[in-house]
Amino acid sequence: MIRYALKCAPCGHGFDGWFRSSVDFDAQGARGLLECPVCGKAEVRKALMSPAVSASQDGEVPAAPVMSAPGGEAAEIYRRLQDMAREVRAKADYVGASFAEEARRIHYGESEGRQIYGEASPGQVRGLLEEGIGALPLPPLPEDKN
Repeated sequence: MIRYALKCAPCGHGFDGWFRSSVDFDAQGARGLLECPVCGKAEVRKALMSPAVSASQDGEVPAAPVMSAPGGEAAEIYRRLQDMAREVRAKADYVGASFAEEARRIHYGESEGRQIYGEASPGQVRGLLEEGIGALPLPPLPEDKN
């Protein structure tokens, strides 16, 4: 998986996107499947990114950046993501830790087709994506008391 910093070409809105490969990003862009989550425009380009940082010589991996109490435009985007997570939870079936297994069953027609949510490890999500099965993380909600 590759994470790209993306930018809405007309408006300059910045956001991130995950893709299986650079070829996947290019193919989605060519098919008009990329759009800005703020304004909905389909003119999305890669933005300037800092390089990925690997583990140090002592094996320690630097902590991932975390957003706390976002303000301004970031707060509005985060609020929208939380609203979408609430909608998913209201309309989908909760399958708990069996998310990856049930997603595969649905994908391969072994289980009723429906929207689901639950828990999965990064390795399980990576496996789903490699099989062409879509899976996205949901942001934590204040009501989760995280």
